[in-house]
Amino acid sequence: VQLQASGGGLVQTGGFLTLSCEASENIHNLHSMGWYRRAPGKERELAAEIIVNGPTNYHDSVKGRFTISRDGVKTAVTLIMNRLKPEDTGVYYCHLQRPGSRWYDMNDYWGQGTQVTVSS
Repeated sequence: VQLQASGGGLVQTGGFLTLSCEASENIHNLHSMGWYRRAPGKERELAAEIIVNGPTNYHDSVKGRFTISRDGVKTAVTLIMNRLKPEDTGVYYCHLQRPGSRWYDMNDYWGQGTQVTVSS
């Protein structure tokens, strides 16, 4: 499974950006899909994710500003990021998880990363 991400770029504080991610094939047993991010000098962290038939999770710092949604037909997600702050700067990675061949396995897939830069 390949994940193709688009969006990102440079924006001023208070601006908005949209990230999109689509899988190369339709995943019928999708467990979750979303976005992680890595700020300069920091560990990668969850930004937002949708768990199929489960909750939508957001990092505390983006609640109320970011909205993630899932496409109803394709295996794809969109992340709308509003009121961006300089601390949102980082590389954003699309992530997909689905069950593996054994019942206790989960397979993780990652996109190549897209840069988001918020200037102050």
